[in-house]
Amino acid sequence: MSTSRSPGPDEQYCSSCGEVIKQAAEICPECGVRLRDPPGRAASDKKLIAALLALVFGVFGIHKFYLGQRAQGGLYLLFFWTLIPALLALIDAARYLLMDDETFEERYLSG
Repeated sequence: MSTSRSPGPDEQYCSSCGEVIKQAAEICPECGVRLRDPPGRAASDKKLIAALLALVFGVFGIHKFYLGQRAQGGLYLLFFWTLIPALLALIDAARYLLMDDETFEERYLSG
């Protein structure tokens, strides 16, 4: 199965079969296993999860914690009793769902 040659600078081992393959490969040509998700999928999934968290638990700022915005999440948690964070969470959920994946990834996932 696995070849005995070492991977070159633009190659890697397949995590499933151990075959030397190109780093840019999404699917191993030897065993057919998908090596990575298609581009943009992670941002789309995270965007949907963040919007659902904002709708269900938004009053507590859970969606802000999920996106790594701990200070804003703390403010939502501190003022949840005023129900103002609930209104802001509805706005956040709508913003997340209407935002395109590239903008969402740039704003919330990179860095």
